[in-house]
Amino acid sequence: MRRPSPQSNQPAPPFNALAARRLRAALGMGPEHVAYGMRASYGMPYVTPDLVIAWERGVASPTSPELTALAGVLWCSPGELIGSPRTLKEHRIARGLAPEDVARAVGLELLAYQRMEERDEWRGTDRQSAALAELLDLDLAAFVTITGREGKLAEMLRSAVTTRWQAYVRPVGKIVPLDRRVLEGTLQELHQDYQGHMTATLSWGGGGKDSSASGEDFLDRIVEYFWTTVQRYTG
Repeated sequence: MRRPSPQSNQPAPPFNALAARRLRAALGMGPEHVAYGMRASYGMPYVTPDLVIAWERGVASPTSPELTALAGVLWCSPGELIGSPRTLKEHRIARGLAPEDVARAVGLELLAYQRMEERDEWRGTDRQSAALAELLDLDLAAFVTITGREGKLAEMLRSAVTTRWQAYVRPVGKIVPLDRRVLEGTLQELHQDYQGHMTATLSWGGGGKDSSASGEDFLDRIVEYFWTTVQRYTG
């Protein structure tokens, strides 16, 4: 039976169970070896082979301290055991950085940074934001997400595809600093795609619920479609 960890109430980062299993196998280790290493070297006496197996099967996920210890036993970086990070904390953990490392690098008091991380609400200046992006090696999509701008971006994009996209080139550009030509091409293409979803099933007297559902699904995934389209223009 797993004994509760004193830090088990901490949110778990997105865990890549398959990567953990492959790394362990590549080292020729069994779950019992991993559990022993975490107990002996990282002071986690409650970790058992069964718990390691549960992690690898996706039945449970390690907490942040457990993931760091697991990475140490498997001779890898924490980032290799994390799925696609989305929050500021997950990106920090993926880089194997402590909160004080990030706070110092971007020029924030530790407590101020920790509050931002806990609330998942970045409030740094432009200079601090640039330092954060460089430190965590964030691409533009990740930067927009962890700085809390994704919701506003989604709102702008929904308006752009349902009305006149030309009116939203500049507002979207304030959130996502991309070349104007890239933004214009992306918004125009998204607008055409959305209109296509709405009109395809309306042809020949069809439509109704089907076209509405198709359009709603498109709007729900508008940010995803935006970045995919941007990639085509910039890649």
